[in-house]
Amino acid sequence: MKQSLLLLLSLCLLLASCKQQADEHTAFHLQGAWTLLQMEYPTGLTRNYSLNDNGTYCIFYDGDSLLYESWLTTTPSGLVVLPTGITDITLVDKGGGELLYLENGDPHPLHIDGDSLTIQRNGIRLSWLRADDIYREWGQEIRDIVRQELHGDTPADTKRYFLSIRERQQERTIWWLGCVIALIVAVALIAAHYNRKAKKQLRLQLQQIQEVQTNRPPSVRQAVASVESSFFASDDYAALQRRIASGQRLKDEEWADVEQRLKTVYPGFATQLRGLHQMSELEYRVCLLIKLRIAPKDIATVLARDVSTISTARSRLYKKVFGQKGGAKEWDDFILSMGT
Repeated sequence: MKQSLLLLLSLCLLLASCKQQADEHTAFHLQGAWTLLQMEYPTGLTRNYSLNDNGTYCIFYDGDSLLYESWLTTTPSGLVVLPTGITDITLVDKGGGELLYLENGDPHPLHIDGDSLTIQRNGIRLSWLRADDIYREWGQEIRDIVRQELHGDTPADTKRYFLSIRERQQERTIWWLGCVIALIVAVALIAAHYNRKAKKQLRLQLQQIQEVQTNRPPSVRQAVASVESSFFASDDYAALQRRIASGQRLKDEEWADVEQRLKTVYPGFATQLRGLHQMSELEYRVCLLIKLRIAPKDIATVLARDVSTISTARSRLYKKVFGQKGGAKEWDDFILSMGT
């Protein structure tokens, strides 16, 4: 018995769901704007309509309860609207593809075939064509005009309203401009957030570098000083200095060799340097040569740049890293203090 009741309840819920889906399906078919295409009278007389300078009727189905009617005329500048009526309707799906609706209580058969709608009213066959463009562009405004003005004191047939294409384009331009401005502001806020975060990380890195240098035991300091002295007194370093002073350009593999030699003396220098700022290849090599105690004029020579360019690059690096103006000499002192 219990199973039978559960089965009956499930069947009722299923039927209710199907009915709701059918109603929604019917309302979906009618929802939107339709323009009058043709009127066929019982006598055989046919009258055609089109949305042009002469105009045509337009109806808007709002769900399954209201029907908005108006007369529309197109002009080069926009659309002219003449409100004509609001009708209470009730959609009915009789099944088997047979549809009708009650218009102020009177039944009217209707047939939907894709984008075409046919209504039988008082023996007159009215054919309508779906007007999605009008619905998207002007739907809400036309319905508001019909709803508001037909409840006013002035007769509806004396009221005409002009919907300007130019004003609509201006509204769209303003809307898109607002979106672009909002996007720019959002990007700026995100960039500022990440900039603050990057500066905070950089301050921590600089603090760590300073702490490492400050807290080194004397024995470590002496060992570093000994390694430095040996390196700068070596024949390899003297040969490198002579080559740079002669103005010879270094090949990529030679730059890799320079980095490797520095790493034996200053193991953490390259890592610390890369972590300070996203440097260009020129800026990075300038820093390597500073650490090698190469004179600015020789740095300019080996990198094929003016001395002023090398000086500007050093000053700019100081400002990027520390967030304040500083001279080239101050940047050199900072580079020389790193990794020691």
